[in-house]
Amino acid sequence: MAGQQVAERLEVDLSSDTGPVHGGASGTLYGLYDARLPSANLVEGIALRTVSTKAQDGPQHPGADALEVSTLLTDASGGDTYIYMTDIYREFPYAWKTGTCEQSVASYLDKIRMQTEQVRAMPARYRDRIVFAPFNEPEGNMFGKAPKGCNGVGWNKNPAAFFDTWDRAYRAIRQILPGARIAGPNTSILYDEVKGFMAHAVKYDTVPDVVTWHELSNPATVRASVRKYRAWEETLFAGTPLQGRHLPININEYAHNYHTSVPGQMVQWIAAIEDSKIDADIAYWNIDGNLSDSAVQANRGNGQWWLLNAYRTMRGHSLAVTPPHPNVSYTLQGLASFDPARGQARLLFGGRNGAATIALTKVPASFGTAARVRVREIGWTGQLGDATPPLVVAERAVRVRDGRVELAFGTSDLPMLREESAYEVVLTPGAEGSRLTGLTVPWRQDYEAEAARRTGTGLTVRGPEGSPKDVGRFHTSGGYSVEGFATGVEAGLDFAVDVPRNGRYDLRVLASTFNQDPKAAAQGPTNVFLRIDGKAAGEAELFLPLGYKPSVLDHADTVVMLTKGRHILTLATRSLDGKRRTQGNALVDRITLSLGDPAVEARYEARDAWLTRANAEADAADVVRLDKGDTATFWVYAAQDGPARLTLETGEDATTGLAVNGRTLARAATDAFLVGGINKVTVTGLTGTTRLRRLRVDRASASAILTYEAEAATIVGTARIMPASLASGGRAVFDIGGAPGNGNTLTFPAVTVDRAGSYALTIRYSNDEQSKATHYNPDPLARIARVSVNGAAPVLATFPHSFHRNNWWEMTVPVTLRAGANTIRIAGEEQPNWDGRTFASQQWPGVLLRSRFAPNIDRITVAPMPGSKAPATH
Repeated sequence: MAGQQVAERLEVDLSSDTGPVHGGASGTLYGLYDARLPSANLVEGIALRTVSTKAQDGPQHPGADALEVSTLLTDASGGDTYIYMTDIYREFPYAWKTGTCEQSVASYLDKIRMQTEQVRAMPARYRDRIVFAPFNEPEGNMFGKAPKGCNGVGWNKNPAAFFDTWDRAYRAIRQILPGARIAGPNTSILYDEVKGFMAHAVKYDTVPDVVTWHELSNPATVRASVRKYRAWEETLFAGTPLQGRHLPININEYAHNYHTSVPGQMVQWIAAIEDSKIDADIAYWNIDGNLSDSAVQANRGNGQWWLLNAYRTMRGHSLAVTPPHPNVSYTLQGLASFDPARGQARLLFGGRNGAATIALTKVPASFGTAARVRVREIGWTGQLGDATPPLVVAERAVRVRDGRVELAFGTSDLPMLREESAYEVVLTPGAEGSRLTGLTVPWRQDYEAEAARRTGTGLTVRGPEGSPKDVGRFHTSGGYSVEGFATGVEAGLDFAVDVPRNGRYDLRVLASTFNQDPKAAAQGPTNVFLRIDGKAAGEAELFLPLGYKPSVLDHADTVVMLTKGRHILTLATRSLDGKRRTQGNALVDRITLSLGDPAVEARYEARDAWLTRANAEADAADVVRLDKGDTATFWVYAAQDGPARLTLETGEDATTGLAVNGRTLARAATDAFLVGGINKVTVTGLTGTTRLRRLRVDRASASAILTYEAEAATIVGTARIMPASLASGGRAVFDIGGAPGNGNTLTFPAVTVDRAGSYALTIRYSNDEQSKATHYNPDPLARIARVSVNGAAPVLATFPHSFHRNNWWEMTVPVTLRAGANTIRIAGEEQPNWDGRTFASQQWPGVLLRSRFAPNIDRITVAPMPGSKAPATH
């Protein structure tokens, strides 16, 4: 693989050891909505370490209540919940003043005591994972010079008021919970004044357990700030009981709109955070409950989620990485690890377009003279775009020469790098005789909308969007898009494409319809018409997806049949016969054509599995050896909810067990139900020794799926049937729910199955409820459905916002049915506060914090869900 050397060169020293892999960059601010949203799979699949979130029952935003989300976080990944105690107030800067500075502080201290008492009453399992953050950006907020500041004097000018309040808050928490962990000072940047704060805290014995500040800056600043703070510790802790200690650091807000969701940007941040061995939470610029622009819907991930999943897959110790421009933002950067137990080296890198050489140096002698290298691309799919697992762009058996392996990107062997993408390299020994995986996408080409030919009137180029000089704006491919696909416009956009052979091509349109645009109010997603070479034959109607802000992108996907050579693909605002026209208002960023290999897409290699006790084979690092009780966990993608067949490629007749999303399948069973998005599949050794090479996932028969339309069910109270053009049958049921104890319900009276057992209840729903925002966050609400079967106690299911009442998504709820007819009832009502008695609507009248409704429902489907759910063990 050694090819022509290029100017950009990143080196990894496999003989180095810079400490255990820390994994701290996966944190999130306001990234969890409640105890169920996002799914536990999304949380565990990135090993989420830290979540900063609002005070329980606080009015700052809907959802993200600390004690509710802490149960999800603790159970799924064992992470820490940082309570932003100040978010017990509304507005930002906080509306906290109750009179004089002293009166305001006294009132706030009462709220701190109340929150601490709430935590003290929790079971120890959850209580021990709580960290209190009593202040948020105090220098520009409670203790700033603005009118909402305590005494109108900025902390950096005279810190006395803040220092005194910090001490009192610290002691108030510790008086109630002596072992509580406390974080601070939580400033918007690492001001030089933080050194004075730490000196005060050392003197008065109020040193935070975790030191926190924000980096809404750039990746290079992270390393510089951490070095600066660590130097302060050396000075301030000298001669005290803290001498020689390094306190944990959490940069509990990092990155900006231009960075989040974009793997090629985020890998630079992750590299800086991992190098510094700290925790960090991705900032909350947009909507809560989506892992800070990582999660899509309830159980799907975008490219950023898969990057964090690949980051979590790194085990062992980290390696020294020398990029071409050390600690310079917006350049090629990376992080690497070596796992001695598996004999496996991993590298994540990215941040530039074009050619580059990756040099893996001082490769251990255990690799021998030959090794196997696989390269995957973790692509950008838009802020809201569902992503498949990373694409295999190369896999080779390579020679190890003089302890080196070199990969030349931009040669015939490897593609040019894409700035928006991150790349994963895995190097393992044992290339001889091993079967190579193959490429996920043998051919792919992007076509920018701004470079396409515009016809008619009304289409215009929008931009520039986000860039390193304007990080508050969103990332857009090429920095520009084309807007104006709108009601009343007569226009088209012609993309000149050239494909290598006859065949079936996947077409992806990266686009956005702003959900609050008046032109989108009637229909929701914007419809456009796709034509090939101007012909009516094969013309297709596409619906361009919705976003919560302009230029927040998702993708619409379809398939086209093309002959080898050149074609014109047109997106138009009316059908060729003139009978159908665009309704809405959308922009298009780019289109992508690709040739995929479904066989490769369906394979999951054992080298990527998360292991418990299991080890790699000494002579074949792509094989995992499972003895009794050992486990290998795969994170499996499903395009939609439905039945699947799982096949293990093993070398012996040893017995293994399979569990899918916590449901243990019967011995030797291979049929399972996969939920749309991310699935946790665990293989357990039962008898003998299993040599596991890979897991294969195939679709299974859908003949057992039953469908029931909501409008044909029993509707009670003010719940009602209304037209919905994109619902199946053009109608759906709305307004399910209301005040606590309401009777506005939807009941399916005769859901009939042949056998008693577990079933997947997949609900096609929409949810357009949104609170009035107080600042830049849009504040959509999730809705909770109370699902009861045959009169049993209801199960709660949280449905994320779908951005419009006519934008339909699917979510699956496991249920237990008896043989014959079953009654499934769906209801909705406002959930109470943490005390179980009071309600947000009473405490904050006029402020929409918790929905009273279940989602709008189009239909349900019911399918067998093989396996049994193991009882929870804590």
